Amino acid sequence: MVWEREIEELRRRREFAQQMGGEAGIAEQHRRGKLTIRERIELLTDEGSFQEIGELAGVATYQGNELQDVRPSNRVIGLARLADRKVVLNGGDFTVRGGASDASIGDKSGHAQKLALGWRLPYVRLLDSTGGSVKTFEKIGRTYIPTNPATPGIEDLLSRVPVVAGVLGSVAGLPAVEACLAHFNVMVRGTSQVFPGGPPVVKAALGIDITKEDLGDERTQVFGSGAIDNLADSEEEAFAMLKQFLSYLPDNVWQMPPRGDTHDDPGRREPSLLSAIPREKNKAYDPRAILDAVLDRDSFFEITPHYGRSRIVGLARVGGHPVGTMINNPNYLGGSMNVAAGTKVIRFLQLCDTFHLPMVYFADEPGFMVGPEQQRQGIVRAGAKMLCATLRTRMPWLTIIIRQLYGVAGQCHDRPSGMFRRVAWPSGHWGSMHISGGVTAAYRRIIRESDDPLAKQKEIEDRLEALASPFRTAEAFNIEEIIDPRETRPMVCDFIDTAQGVLETQLGPGPTPYMP
Repeated sequence: MVWEREIEELRRRREFAQQMGGEAGIAEQHRRGKLTIRERIELLTDEGSFQEIGELAGVATYQGNELQDVRPSNRVIGLARLADRKVVLNGGDFTVRGGASDASIGDKSGHAQKLALGWRLPYVRLLDSTGGSVKTFEKIGRTYIPTNPATPGIEDLLSRVPVVAGVLGSVAGLPAVEACLAHFNVMVRGTSQVFPGGPPVVKAALGIDITKEDLGDERTQVFGSGAIDNLADSEEEAFAMLKQFLSYLPDNVWQMPPRGDTHDDPGRREPSLLSAIPREKNKAYDPRAILDAVLDRDSFFEITPHYGRSRIVGLARVGGHPVGTMINNPNYLGGSMNVAAGTKVIRFLQLCDTFHLPMVYFADEPGFMVGPEQQRQGIVRAGAKMLCATLRTRMPWLTIIIRQLYGVAGQCHDRPSGMFRRVAWPSGHWGSMHISGGVTAAYRRIIRESDDPLAKQKEIEDRLEALASPFRTAEAFNIEEIIDPRETRPMVCDFIDTAQGVLETQLGPGPTPYMP
């Protein structure tokens, strides 16, 4: 063969790439309970579908003109299929210099990002890498202004294609921020940490001794800050979550969300809904049971379940069509909106609006959370942001008032324009504020001056409670319709089916850019 020598060199170089950081580095990766980047790609992607780009990039060692060795790039990128859908994949290789961003070869991350944007394909990051390293200063003989060629353009990418991130090890610096430059992210219990600067940096800056686990594992990032959406018990489970999340979304904003098969009757009337809401207003119930009864069976995928727990949000299917859905959680803060829940909901609304998912909201909103702690956290400004975020959405929106809507937080369930529908169950009640607290405020002087203040307060409350029947609201057409709870699924299925025509007119980037 004319090119036999070059083909042999190509084979050798490919072998060097497959060896990653060498046997010692791979063994250390496994000792820490982590897979290598190539094992991860094999586990995540459809068999035989990965097409690597830049496999030969690396630092070569020569003796004369003879190639001796190649230390491969610590960044592996390429095209692959997930459940037969093509994606762009970008993974860090911790076995090569800890995956340090400034130790990469060329701009492989930037190239992958441009591929996703240009080809309008979902972008998948597998993060097990650090940011900059002071070793680079010595290598290049100078310091440098902190810029990264892959950063510009991410703001456009997030508004055009789905971006997901798996945090699979200790992720610091730029990769930590990249974990949050995504529509969905997940970390692995016990092996993943996220922080802008690790323990040595914290020690130098603040004089605090801290482990990487105490600084950035799931306790702070999933349960504390909500910076990471979901928590997996293994890398395999993390990959399953990434794939499930993507299954509800289109490849890009110019496409409709993919309809899945469903064997769940759209006309199903669920008897359990008749007793789902207790007659006692202060008694809790199981909100997830309501979702299961109305949505397609086994289709609900919860997002950020451990943060902002007074609101449950997630993706699901109705009649096979992907939807976004929310329900207040009466088992946490009575379901009231606090700063954390508001932050979570705003991000979720942006996701659904960006990728043309209609919203189904089961409302039981007692209002914004009150008290000194929420005041310190800025609940008033957070509430203002929540109201504006709701009003800016344009996707078809269905609200089912299952129990209560009060105050400004209760206003965050509809828009003045667009395809919007609202119905209530007979268990619904609402107002500018709760009667019990409102009576104390509005009738303070009358109650105080009465011969029996407690009896007078109860008398006023009973009088107002008689006016709180949802049927009186319906008489004024202030609630459009009150329905038998058993009618909920057929009504929701019809709404979502009708919404598809509206969604088709909204294809393309939305008027409001996505902000992580």
